[in-house]
Amino acid sequence: MLSILLAVLTGYLSLGIAYFGFRRPGYSHLRHTISELGEDGAPNRRAVSWGLFFVVGAGLLLGALLAETAALRGLLLCLGSGYVVAAVFPCDVGSPSGGSAKQAVHNLGGAVEYIGGIFFLSQARNALLWQDVLSANGQIGLLIGCLVAVSLPGFPGRGLAQRLAEVLLFGQAFWLSIH
Repeated sequence: MLSILLAVLTGYLSLGIAYFGFRRPGYSHLRHTISELGEDGAPNRRAVSWGLFFVVGAGLLLGALLAETAALRGLLLCLGSGYVVAAVFPCDVGSPSGGSAKQAVHNLGGAVEYIGGIFFLSQARNALLWQDVLSANGQIGLLIGCLVAVSLPGFPGRGLAQRLAEVLLFGQAFWLSIH
């Protein structure tokens, strides 16, 4: 049941990001963060915040109630919290490191998602997927590198780094839900 929920949420999020990215003039999946799809003043801000981020976040929080291990439960709580916070506190234009109080809360939600995600994946390191390609420590190191890259507003690969982190976090959550 949980694995089906995670597959549906991951597919919905991926399609939503692609759709709203296509609809936003000048948006680049390589340069821009996912949050920028719902930033203040964005053409589809409400649809992104409430129809995409909130739905995915609430679904992940529901999934945490269904998780059978503490590591997966914690991972889903962190992911879900990050998306709900992004819905309720949309980022400032460009999703800067500083900015308004709302941006500070938005960034805190992102920190919970990524730092918490890294922590809970480290708790499940022996069960992680892709270890024949990249060790658990290598995957966690890659996530840390992605977190650093995403936190640099001028970094040209910021969007790509965030998407890689999301693939790792959501992929591992799905994997842990079936194993």
